[in-house]
Amino acid sequence: MTLYRQLLFFTLILFFVLFIGIWVEKLQSTRSFLIDQLESHAQDTATSLGLSLSPVIAANDLPTAETMMNAVYDRGYYRIISLRDVEGKVITERVQDVQIAGVPSVFVQLVPIRAPSAESLIMAGWAHAGTLFVESHPGFAYRTLWETVVKVSIYFLITGSLVLIFGGLGLRMLLRPLKRVELQAEAICRKEYKVQKYLPRTRELRRVVDSMNRMTTRVRDMFDEQAQIAERLRRNAYSDQLTGLGNRRYLNGQVEAGLDVSQGTVNGAFMIVQLHDLQKINEEKGFGTGDEILKKAAGIIRSETTLINNVALARVTGGDFAVFMPEVSPDDVHEIAESLSNKLTRLAVEDVGVSDNVAHIGGVTYDLSPTLAQLYAEADTALRAAYQQGPNKWVVTELTETSAAQVKGKNWWKETLGNILDKKDIILFGQTVVACSDRTKIIHKELLSRITLAPGEIVSAGVFVPLAERMRMVSRLDRIVLEKALQLHSDQVGTDSIAVNVSASSLNDPEFQTWILSELATKSDSSIQFVFEFAEFTAVQYMDVLKGFSREVQRLGHAVGLDHFGQSFTNFGYLRSLRPEYVKIDRAFTNELIHEQSDSHFFIGSLCGVAHSLGVKVVAEGVEQEAQLELLKELNIDAIQGYLIDEPKPL
Repeated sequence: MTLYRQLLFFTLILFFVLFIGIWVEKLQSTRSFLIDQLESHAQDTATSLGLSLSPVIAANDLPTAETMMNAVYDRGYYRIISLRDVEGKVITERVQDVQIAGVPSVFVQLVPIRAPSAESLIMAGWAHAGTLFVESHPGFAYRTLWETVVKVSIYFLITGSLVLIFGGLGLRMLLRPLKRVELQAEAICRKEYKVQKYLPRTRELRRVVDSMNRMTTRVRDMFDEQAQIAERLRRNAYSDQLTGLGNRRYLNGQVEAGLDVSQGTVNGAFMIVQLHDLQKINEEKGFGTGDEILKKAAGIIRSETTLINNVALARVTGGDFAVFMPEVSPDDVHEIAESLSNKLTRLAVEDVGVSDNVAHIGGVTYDLSPTLAQLYAEADTALRAAYQQGPNKWVVTELTETSAAQVKGKNWWKETLGNILDKKDIILFGQTVVACSDRTKIIHKELLSRITLAPGEIVSAGVFVPLAERMRMVSRLDRIVLEKALQLHSDQVGTDSIAVNVSASSLNDPEFQTWILSELATKSDSSIQFVFEFAEFTAVQYMDVLKGFSREVQRLGHAVGLDHFGQSFTNFGYLRSLRPEYVKIDRAFTNELIHEQSDSHFFIGSLCGVAHSLGVKVVAEGVEQEAQLELLKELNIDAIQGYLIDEPKPL
C-alpha cells in the first residue's frame, strides 16, 4: 500500500474513532437529558393532577375525577395514570401499550430508556384519601433521541466526505515531492538520471529531495566517468589524437577481421592517401598549419567514405592515410578515389601554404584473401604509379583471381539485384548466439541473408548489401528479409528470440517504418521476440530516427541491438538514451584478445562496465578459440558468437 493511501486510511480511522466517541457521548448525554425531562415531567404532572383531584375525591365525585385524568392521558405523553385508594387498590386508571412510531426496533432494543414514574397523595381535608400514580410514555423520548442520532450521523458523514476529498487532495499535494522522488529512483533503476529542479518547502522533504538529487548527480557522474575512461582507453589505443581517425593498430585489427575467410566471400579495397610537403609546411608555416591541413584532409576522407559499410580509416604516419573498404565493388573504389583526389586538390586553393601537388592516391581491389602486407605492397606500388602520372593523380589496381561476380559493373549489379528483389529470392541462414557461461543456453539466433548468382555460387550479404545501400534498394531488401523472418516459428529456429540485421538508412523510409511497426503490432501474440540489429557505424548517423524506432519496438515487446560495436569512434554517451538490448563487440577487438595485459582486454572490460551499468548486455562476435572464450568469461561477457560455437546454416 502506498504512503498516500496509508496516511489517508490512518486519517479516516482517526476520524472514525472520533466520530464513534462523539456519537456515543452525544447518545448518552441526550438519553440522560431525556430521562431527566421525563422524570421531571412525570413528577410535575403527578403533583399538579393530584392537587386537582383532591377536592373531587373528597366530594366522592368519581366521574369528574375520570374526566380530569382523561384530559391529561389523552395528550399521549403518559403510559399509565392510575388512581388508587389508601390500600393501593386501583380505583380507576388509564394504560396504553408502548408503540414507538418512526424508530427502528433494533435501536429501541440497543438503547433502552427507562420510563420514569411519580406518585402524589390525594387528600380529603386532612385525611389521606388515596394515591395518584403517573408513568411517562418513552415514545417521544425515543423519537427525539433517534432524530438526534440521525442528524449527528449525517453531519459526520458529510464532514467525513469533505475530509476524504480535501484531505486526500492536501495529502497528495504534500506528498508530491515524495512521488517525484519515487519516479527519480525508478529512473535511476532504468539508468536515467533526472534531477528535481523544484525543492519542497517542508524541511524534511526538502532534505530527502536534496539528498536524492545529490545521489542522482553522483551516479550520473560515475557513469560519465566510466564511459570517459573507456572512451579514452579506446582513443589512446586505437585512434590518432590529431585527426580523430584510427591509428595503425586500429587499421591492422580492422583489416585482419575483414580479411577473415571464415566470414564468407572476401572482397574489397585498400587505399593509401599520401599528402606532400608536410614537413616543409611545418618548417615554413609552423606545426599549427600542418596540423590544420591534416585535419582537413581527414575530414575529406571521412565525408567521401560515409556511405561505405564497415569502412576503416586511419592515419598511419605523417601525411599518410589508409582507407580499408571491405566488401566494396571496384567501380565504387574508382569513384571514391577520383572524388578524393579532386577534393584534396582544392586544398591548394583554400590554403596558401599548400603546394599545387597536394596528394597522390594508390589503391588495390581484391577478390581473394590477401595478407595485410600484400595490400600495403600493392597499394604502395599503385601509389608509385600515380606519382609517375603527374601531380594529384590516383591509380587503383587489381589483386584478383577474376571471379565473375566482382568483374560485373554497377549496371549489371543494379539489374541483377532488382530481379532478385522482385522475385524475393533471398536465402536465410542462421547463426546461434549462446550464453558465455553456458554454451548450451541459446540467447538468440542471428539471421544472415544470402543470394544465389549462379548454381553453387552463394553470395553473402556483405557483398550485395553495400551495393543495395548505394543503389537505394536497401529498404526493399530489408523488407523482404523481415517478411521471411516474420513467418518463422520458434521450432524452426530453435529459440524464441531472433536477431535480424537492418540498415539504419531504411528507417528514413516512412513507409518501411510504418509497415514493420504495423506487422509487429499484428503479431503481438507471437512467441518470438525480434531484435533489430544495426551496425554502429551507420546507426550513429541516423541516431534520432533510431531512438524513435527503438521506443516503438520496445513498446511492442521487441528490441534493438548494435552490431560491430567499437568500430566507430563515437562517444559511448548515446547508449544512455538509445538503451539497446545488447551491443556486439566488433571482431577486430576479439581477434586482439590474446592475454590479460592486451589493450583489447582492458577496452572490452571497460566497455562491459559501461554497458552493464546501463543494463545493456554485451555480446562478443568472432569467437573462434577456447583461449578467447576463457578471457571473455573473466571479463563478464554475457554472450558469444562465432565459429567456435556455430557456423551459419541455412534455415
